[in-house]
Amino acid sequence: VGFLFVILCLWICRKGNNSEYSYYNLILKKAGQFLSNLQINLLKFALSIRAYSPTVQMFQQIAADEPPPEGCSAFVVIHEKHTCKTNEIKKLLKKATKRPRPYLFKGDHKFPTLKEDGPVVILYAEMGTKDFVKFHKILSEKAQKQEIVYVLRHYVQKPNSRKMYLSGYGVELAIKSTEYKAVDDTQVKGIDVQGFLFGRLKRMHPDLKNNLIEFKKHLIETTNNMEPLKVWEMQDLSFQAATRIMSAPVYDALKVMKDIAQNFPIRASILETLKLEGKVMHGLHELGIKEDTLSKFMRLHVHPTDNNYALDIRHSSIIWINNIEQDHSYSTWPASYQELLKPTFPGFLQEIRRNLYNLVLFVDPIQEDTGDYMKLAELFYHHDVPLRIGIVFILSPKEEVDGNEDAGVALWRTFNYIAEESDTSQAFMSIINVNGNVLTVDDVKHVLRSEYPHADVQSILDVHSEYDEGRKAGATFYKKSGLGPLPQALFNGVPFPREEMDAAELETLILQRIFDATGFFQRAVFMVWLTFLNDCRVKYLIFQQSNIHVNFEITNRINLFFINALYAVTLWIIADFDKPAGRRLLSSALKSLKTSSHTRVGILNNPSSKIHEDNTAIARGILAAFLTQNNSNLKSFLSKLIKEETAKSLAAGTKIVKFLIPVSAKLDYFLFYFTYILLEGGDENNNVWSNAMKFITHIQFLLKQIWIFDDFHVVEELRISLKGGNVRELKNSEYDGSDLIMKIDALLSSLPKTEMRQDVALLKEQHRSVLKDIINMKLRLFLNCRSKLSEVPLKSFYRFVLEPELTYGINKHLPSEPVAKFLELPESPLLTLNMITPESWLVEAVNSSCDLDNIHLQEIKGAVVAEYELEYILLEGHCFDVTTGQPPRGLQFTLGTKKNPVMVDTIVMANLGYFQLKANPGAWTLRLRKGRSEEIYQVFSHEGTDSVADLTDVIVVLNNFRSKIIKVQVQKKPDKVNEELLTDGTTGKKANVESEKESDILNIFSVASGHLYERFLRIMMLSVLRHTKTPVKFWFLKNYLSPTFKDVIPHMAKKYGFKYELVQYKWPRWLYQQTEKQRIIWGYKILFLDVLFPLAVDKIIFVDADQIVRSDLKELRDLDLNGAPYGYTPFCDSRREMDGYRFWKSGYWASHLGKRKYHISALYVVDLKKFRKIAAGDRLRGQYQALSQDPNSLSNLDQDLPNNMIHQVAIKSLPQEWLWCETWCDDKSKKKAKTIDLCNNPQTKEPKLKAAARIVPEWVDYDSEIRNLIQQIEREKKSRTSSFQKGPKHDEL
Repeated sequence: VGFLFVILCLWICRKGNNSEYSYYNLILKKAGQFLSNLQINLLKFALSIRAYSPTVQMFQQIAADEPPPEGCSAFVVIHEKHTCKTNEIKKLLKKATKRPRPYLFKGDHKFPTLKEDGPVVILYAEMGTKDFVKFHKILSEKAQKQEIVYVLRHYVQKPNSRKMYLSGYGVELAIKSTEYKAVDDTQVKGIDVQGFLFGRLKRMHPDLKNNLIEFKKHLIETTNNMEPLKVWEMQDLSFQAATRIMSAPVYDALKVMKDIAQNFPIRASILETLKLEGKVMHGLHELGIKEDTLSKFMRLHVHPTDNNYALDIRHSSIIWINNIEQDHSYSTWPASYQELLKPTFPGFLQEIRRNLYNLVLFVDPIQEDTGDYMKLAELFYHHDVPLRIGIVFILSPKEEVDGNEDAGVALWRTFNYIAEESDTSQAFMSIINVNGNVLTVDDVKHVLRSEYPHADVQSILDVHSEYDEGRKAGATFYKKSGLGPLPQALFNGVPFPREEMDAAELETLILQRIFDATGFFQRAVFMVWLTFLNDCRVKYLIFQQSNIHVNFEITNRINLFFINALYAVTLWIIADFDKPAGRRLLSSALKSLKTSSHTRVGILNNPSSKIHEDNTAIARGILAAFLTQNNSNLKSFLSKLIKEETAKSLAAGTKIVKFLIPVSAKLDYFLFYFTYILLEGGDENNNVWSNAMKFITHIQFLLKQIWIFDDFHVVEELRISLKGGNVRELKNSEYDGSDLIMKIDALLSSLPKTEMRQDVALLKEQHRSVLKDIINMKLRLFLNCRSKLSEVPLKSFYRFVLEPELTYGINKHLPSEPVAKFLELPESPLLTLNMITPESWLVEAVNSSCDLDNIHLQEIKGAVVAEYELEYILLEGHCFDVTTGQPPRGLQFTLGTKKNPVMVDTIVMANLGYFQLKANPGAWTLRLRKGRSEEIYQVFSHEGTDSVADLTDVIVVLNNFRSKIIKVQVQKKPDKVNEELLTDGTTGKKANVESEKESDILNIFSVASGHLYERFLRIMMLSVLRHTKTPVKFWFLKNYLSPTFKDVIPHMAKKYGFKYELVQYKWPRWLYQQTEKQRIIWGYKILFLDVLFPLAVDKIIFVDADQIVRSDLKELRDLDLNGAPYGYTPFCDSRREMDGYRFWKSGYWASHLGKRKYHISALYVVDLKKFRKIAAGDRLRGQYQALSQDPNSLSNLDQDLPNNMIHQVAIKSLPQEWLWCETWCDDKSKKKAKTIDLCNNPQTKEPKLKAAARIVPEWVDYDSEIRNLIQQIEREKKSRTSSFQKGPKHDEL
């Protein structure tokens, strides 16, 4: 209520004449009512980096998908029905439950209520508005009465169109090599030194020529230019920088280091971490924990490594069918653990004579599907899989059962008989042969008579059978384990989740568990854990794969209960104690106290129905006793009170004081509280809360079942092992007390699971300089210098854009825009601008005053301004076929909304099953693409998403700027098991992959960066179009195109009649990152060919931007590649004077290639179907990953990689005339050239533009034609702008 009142006040103030600056300060002031000073600083930081803007935008997108009723500033959705009138809510609620229930997201704001199964009412509104208040009053009242589930989603009817400026990214100005001139000569020329045109000045003032020369010399000498360092000057550069930092005053050291380094590798946003840390530190401070003790508590590791638990599989009720270590059939297997480290073929199970892998099945023989699980066990046994198999039979626990009437008992007695006559393995194989979907006594008798004709069937099966021993043990073990509905399976003691207990899929899952466990054991052997250890230690390691080891041996320890003891664990029993289930729960808890000195019990009554005097006697008695009795009397009284006969006596009218033994001196107080104590209603659940936190136990399904004594013992061990024991270790006289331990434990438990804290945590420089303005941070900095440097370690200028809070300009109207400013830069070097953004961001340049790839400050007037836009937030994922465990190559996903189901699509890589999709804040649905993907596959499960794992439609919510990575498992449909995505069924013929199969079209792919190469690219396009009659579609890599090119290309497409598409792909985070822009572009030419283009594109031709085409490329597209996935042209050998530069003629390349040619990457044709089918992209990326980390490898990445892989991924050598280059080919062969490439000449280093005009006569005409078109576009643009400005005047609102 207080928060909503503040929101209303802020809304009223917002409508006033306050400036945005004063309104911002008012918000912070109001927030101070709810937040500490640290949290206020974090709020400022969050607002500065726009941390919550994606969440608001997410709700806006969800609202737009409804869609909103016309003209409504607020509206409700009640099970697919919309209204913006409050008087219609009642009508829409009447039949709401008969309509589909809406899907609620994890980030939805739910009004607190105990009942979650009522009709869902979703309010879309802007908090604080009149319409919001009107709706909220009605809906909150209904929610409090538990009539509805009330959900609020932010919605602004008319959002502000003003673009939002972001921070949290880096900008780099890297120094480019000027070995080859790569600057467009259409740039403005004539600027000489620092803005003075000395050539013009000399012509205008010839009498001042000498003075001008001196002035120019002075400017050059005083300019902040860069001179190359000598080798001896470079060697100690690292130590000189460290000395400079260390010699600065302490308060300036960080600033000096920042100025020197300005290098910050982007990391995930730390705002969430800071918020959580601040919350916990504030909580500990409120509890009186301060200074050094507070930091000790913060370092406690309070979370388990995972949420699994393992049952002790040494229980006597488990019947082991085989024993890997003892059975003769495994005698030839090696027994050494070192065998685990020997290499094996992928998918091969290592045969070691050790019981490392254990499968236990819990089965009821008379259940319909038990036979399927037994046959699965028989399959593993028959094929000698290195798996020890155990069975636990869950049978009738009655004392006397006739096997002639109970089929399960009959099977048990038959099993024991055969095991005694032969052995356990034979008994297992015999019962497997029992016929029938549902087990019957006749089926058992038939097997017994057929295999043992002389057996006395009647004596084996009857009530007094001597083969009945151990029948009840399995049921007892099952009950104590707390496992869910049968059948159940354990692997090395760890239960399989219920959704995985499908007999058809369990085989694959068990094999996967074996492979996973193998990795664990391999590490154990490598770390010498297993080399000389005995079997007990191995068993311990098996259990230790999971977090908790549950042992069902009942201890005989008896510990006294001390009144003033310090307890590490507090158990809260929450139940309706006037119901048998609640009393049983409390009884088990009290029994557990007899064997524990670490735990205390708190009680909270939770009535399951409307309360009155008659149905609360037990609960009132318990609470009154807690308030009036000492511990010894209390435990005795409670033990008596919760017995069932006591409840019956009270119900019959017996006075409660009769059960107070001995009669307490505080009897009057007890009767007073018993008579007048007030109880409140609850939520109909019996739960155990541990340390004031809802204890979602590791045996999760026990919350609705019976808790026994052993369960409380397990809970105590778990809590002490995780945190309670650690908290006790830190106790001292100032902070003693069980209540304090409980509160600290609960507070620390509220933190999400993270890695173990380290005593020394070093943050990167730019984060530190910002964080010191936000939090009171203790910092220790270590400088690790490198000696004998041979090259300059940093070849770029860097700025990181991050502000601790919003800042406002002089007028205090709008917040200042966060920008990266580079001042006092040297003018001589050629620079290229790179954006270094978080992994999930896809950004593009939308405005620039110059060529951002070639920034030469000596030739630019004024400041260089560039504006980038966050275009998409990336959704990444990994996809695997659950049956094979391999990525489904060629599988396509689509991403969309309810209103627009297909907005973007993608293809799954063979590498790690990786895929990426372009999205924005909102709720998205991931689906298999219609066509062969949807026909062959179905979604099996998914992780990291925002929908339940078994929901076919995978819902993903993007509500922040951080990365979202999901995992999707798919499975072939039963009737499509033998079909492949990239082939037509089992025939091996090429498939028509997509229904939207491309018609006869020439697909040309190219990349360019910088105005010069974009100029070349436009000319290349024109040369392609002039030599073909086939429709052409150009594919351009969008990542590095300038705003100018993107403005011009639609006009070119319209004039020359071609299609084009801008493709975009973010370099995957797991693939080794290149740092130089040119090498990144080379990588894009070769590494992502299988995922950049739709499956409908059969063939694509890459043409370098600086190439001129003189022939019809349709001929190249239709060329037979003889089974190779791509074709390249070999380097020419005919220009003999260049032999000294042909590096491939000697050394590594000569021996590697043998008789094969070294091919040039300026032109190649790719058969994308073949490329994908043989996983060429996967192989190329794998080889790249292996070689790229060596700085001496892949000097020419796009060229060296395919040539290096020529023996694994074949190259079709194209006829030499397909690519002529003056550098390598003689003049005689030029007349046959079908394309001419403007290769760099390492001998002459001739600039590209000069070479183009000299080598290719038609290039000048093409260039002139394109330039005229661009000038025409600019004139038309200016004309439209002028017309708009001359339009009718209007008053500003």
